[in-house]
Amino acid sequence: MGIEIERKFLTGSEEWRDLGESTEYRQGYLLAAPDRTVRVRTVGERGYLTVKGGSIGAARAEYEYEIPIGDARELLDELCIRPLIEKRRTHITYAGLTWEVDEFFGENHGLVIAEVELESEGQRVDLPPWIGEEVTGDPRYFNASLVTRPFSTWTV
Repeated sequence: MGIEIERKFLTGSEEWRDLGESTEYRQGYLLAAPDRTVRVRTVGERGYLTVKGGSIGAARAEYEYEIPIGDARELLDELCIRPLIEKRRTHITYAGLTWEVDEFFGENHGLVIAEVELESEGQRVDLPPWIGEEVTGDPRYFNASLVTRPFSTWTV
């Protein structure tokens, strides 16, 4: 079984821009339940199907499979729950770890989240200077939650 262990943070500044390479993502959910999700995603010209279990702390089961790009696009256009998640992901290396900074567009415009995947929940993490508040345990920031309650609808 694949296990994903990640911590999520809001960005505290714009210093992360221009620090890494960026790729456009488009993703949607065939199922977005609290205890499991089934996601379809395009990353550039590649397609993926991902099944995730519910979160326990910073960990959850994860299975990801590459699928034909045409199938991924059809699933996104025809079967996924609306709205789709549109974002630009920037990969940044800091203190030996790769950070993924997601800048959201569409109905989640204005939201920027930085994630780091870990080997274990207790792994030490040196935070980059551009990191803000940790939101690992806050389900509002799960991508699947941003489909049912987009950032543009939040009252802060």
